[in-house]
Amino acid sequence: MKHQDLISPLDNRYSQKIIDLANNFSESNLNKTRFEIEIDWIIFLTTQCGKNFKPLSSAAKKNLLNIKINFDHRSAKRIKDIESKTNHDVKAVEYFIREEMEKFSNLKKYQHLVHFALTSEDINSLSYAVLLRDARDIYLRKLDILIKDLNSKSRSWASIPVLARTHGQAASPSTLGKEIKVFQQRLSRQKAMLKNMKPLAKFGGATGNFHTLDLSDSRINWVSKTRKFLNLFKVEQNPITTQIEPHDGIAEISQCIQRINNILIDFNQDIWIYISNDIFRLKMKDGEIGSSTMPHKVNPIDFENSEGNLGLSNSLMSFFADKLSKSRLQRDLSDSTVLRNLGVGFGYSYLGLSSCLTGLDKIQPNKDVAYKELSENWQVLAEAIQIIMKLEGYDNAYEEIKAKTRGQNIDQESYLKIVSDLNITDESKEKLKKLTPLNYLGIASKLAKS
Repeated sequence: MKHQDLISPLDNRYSQKIIDLANNFSESNLNKTRFEIEIDWIIFLTTQCGKNFKPLSSAAKKNLLNIKINFDHRSAKRIKDIESKTNHDVKAVEYFIREEMEKFSNLKKYQHLVHFALTSEDINSLSYAVLLRDARDIYLRKLDILIKDLNSKSRSWASIPVLARTHGQAASPSTLGKEIKVFQQRLSRQKAMLKNMKPLAKFGGATGNFHTLDLSDSRINWVSKTRKFLNLFKVEQNPITTQIEPHDGIAEISQCIQRINNILIDFNQDIWIYISNDIFRLKMKDGEIGSSTMPHKVNPIDFENSEGNLGLSNSLMSFFADKLSKSRLQRDLSDSTVLRNLGVGFGYSYLGLSSCLTGLDKIQPNKDVAYKELSENWQVLAEAIQIIMKLEGYDNAYEEIKAKTRGQNIDQESYLKIVSDLNITDESKEKLKKLTPLNYLGIASKLAKS
């Protein structure tokens, strides 16, 4: 199949933008991870698990490690060839290892230890945990770049005033930097949570009761022993499971990424509106086309692309969290095909992050438009007037100012007249007269730089 004929845009149009994630979640890497776990389990049994498991000679161990090291694209293809006959992916890995061990006389006597006392789900559970751990780290690195970019822009634009809008209507002014800071803080909080979320794995046999391991040597604490094995892969053990690890950890990670996606969708939509209102301008790129028929246009395509891809990710992440945490009795197989799509959910979210970053690099504040919009909306100072009135003891301050400002487009002259006519101290009047929509910013600048 030609590259351009692949059904998913993640595998063609966007493939280079998610290459690290694609390599991590590829079936070849999944089989490579399964393969490495099986090899390491043989070594672990023969070095850590007592007299019932004959120790490997140094030469045999060296040969086994060489088999592990030499895994390549031909190995991956051979596993798939075997699977075409077995119709069982984990068993195909086992048979491939047996083939490789058959090539060394000092390894033949250890072939019985391949996949010893394990169920396929032990291998899959640990394999997917490894893939998820690495995917999370790849994802976090990209998220960290975005957060740092937002932090830099919030500080750079900390003092650029902008008309705020609540319910789409003119509201107390803010700064561009502070509004960017809101999203930086939201994302930072989710990043911290995601960083501490760890995929769990099980290694307890067909129904999670360690039957075969206990039968092989009941003197060994197999919960503790298998925990030690999983720690080699920097994966935490769930010792109380059915045939499958219940996937609650995957659900938690999926829901966290969904929250990140939603924050970014919120951000993309806000930036889109600012661009539409000319508060932000897009930098022009030589050769880039906006509209195919309107030559003047520069479109916010990166933020739109980000929004769409994040939405696709959300649909999958929501399904992962809902579906994977359920399984009939000790297990059914409906989770298998779902788990194979984890990379797709991660891929669309990662792509959304990347597109957002690209878009951020293209925007620049249009101060003239921001200032003009503020100067046309003096009514936003109504809040300040009624607060000063309340400080001077007015019981009906809100109602009085509402009558003078609500539904009206107040300019500087009418604002000053309202202030002058108030029955308040001269000191308070002077305080109000010094206010403008451009300087009534509270501590927005400080917040943006915090």
